[in-house]
Amino acid sequence: MKTNETEQRVYYADTDHGHVVYYANYLKWFEIGRTELLRDYGFNYVDFEKKDLIVPVVEVKCNYKEPAKYNDIIIIKTTIVNIGNSSIKFNYKIIRKSDNEVLAEGYTVNVFVNINTRKSTKIPDELRKVLQD
Repeated sequence: MKTNETEQRVYYADTDHGHVVYYANYLKWFEIGRTELLRDYGFNYVDFEKKDLIVPVVEVKCNYKEPAKYNDIIIIKTTIVNIGNSSIKFNYKIIRKSDNEVLAEGYTVNVFVNINTRKSTKIPDELRKVLQD
């Protein structure tokens, strides 16, 4: 499956007083990676919302290895590792560009949910088709 690599600068607002990235920002970067990977396939969240779908995270794991710091350029590497009936599992690596050091890695499981019923629903056929090609 396709892998997306998105570069992102670490801004001052991403860090604590020690200029180290606050842990929850890695989850924001996971979302950026996921969004850009779906965009590579020609989809975005607005497309899903027009079909009364949302795609919330139902499971997340992040292993922190080394801190990202203010002004680092990071690479968010995102890959789809599993496609279920109503869910997609995404893997992520956060890599410091200057030395190729893996700073964090993890995954999310996102489930397609009908916004009206709040129940899980099948992945749209057109998305499943491009993901499985």
